[in-house]
Amino acid sequence: MKTNRLKDSENKIAITPEEPDDLFNLRRVIEIGDNIIADTTRVIKQEKEFARPDKGERIKVKINLRIEKISFDNTIERLKVSGTIVTSNNESIPKGLYHSIGVKINDTIILEKSRWTEDYLNLITGSVSEFKYILVSMDSEETSIAKLIGTNLKIIPNIYSGKSGKRYLANQKNETHIKSYFENIKNSLDVYKEEIGIKIIIFGPGESKRKFLNYLKEKEESYKNKDLMLTEGIETSGEDGFFVFLRSDAMKEILANSKIAMVSTILDNVMYQINKGEKKFAIGINEIRYANSLNAIDKMVYSDKVFFEMKEDEFIKMLNEIESKKNVKTFATDSSTDIGMRVSSLGGIIALLRFQIN
Repeated sequence: MKTNRLKDSENKIAITPEEPDDLFNLRRVIEIGDNIIADTTRVIKQEKEFARPDKGERIKVKINLRIEKISFDNTIERLKVSGTIVTSNNESIPKGLYHSIGVKINDTIILEKSRWTEDYLNLITGSVSEFKYILVSMDSEETSIAKLIGTNLKIIPNIYSGKSGKRYLANQKNETHIKSYFENIKNSLDVYKEEIGIKIIIFGPGESKRKFLNYLKEKEESYKNKDLMLTEGIETSGEDGFFVFLRSDAMKEILANSKIAMVSTILDNVMYQINKGEKKFAIGINEIRYANSLNAIDKMVYSDKVFFEMKEDEFIKMLNEIESKKNVKTFATDSSTDIGMRVSSLGGIIALLRFQIN
């Protein structure tokens, strides 16, 4: 979660959620009566003489909203904040109107509270991701690039080499074609090169990954100081390569201290115990509640499937209670990775326990 305290008011903090855990923390911080300033859109009804009364123009506008309701919008990937407009930068939108704002990963809002408690500040600043990973899944024909923060994977459009037939073979001899392909990949990576804590991991079948790594280091000085890593053993490229990598032993080794590696290890541990007939885990709301009553939870993972099993307010209350206990770690996942879908298939919530329970 990116945060920035504004100079004009100590009560206003600019917040940018970067992963599902950030949205959950934001959901727990926002209260009824707070104000949120954000860019949004709203339909302005046409008042021309011959215009149809049900038609309108959707415009972009920045508003200050007094919050009356806060909830997830049927998924943990989108937070819905509703309330009354206090001010706007468009005179066509008067104050007092009811409006809703959707807050997604990478959206920036300004949250104004009458008082920021230490607990609230810890929730929004304690989830800062130390490292962000850029995954490059490539071969000689196509390359996919994705940004991994926490357990959220954001994929950008594929880059193609245009490799085909005799024309490609002719170009390949003077390397003009392959250099053009590598340059296009580098241009996509340049978006991230100024970010602090970025690690670039390159994988895929064949030798293209190794050639590109050398090209990247030789082409630009700034990439020599980046944490660049080549990974072997991933024989799939493109978007499918991401899902193979994220389930591989290589991922757990390279990203050992990352959230996604921790969540993957928890899932694997649960599945191992199921196969062995052991019971130091809990699956589903009822088992989680019981384990929590015994202070048995060590690590817990959940997805948006949990909202099909219990009301959102009840889950937030239970989550706060679980996290109030010492040394309990919780992780939110979304559908951007195979890991999130695996959690959903297990009822949307699982936990590893400190001791076996019946």
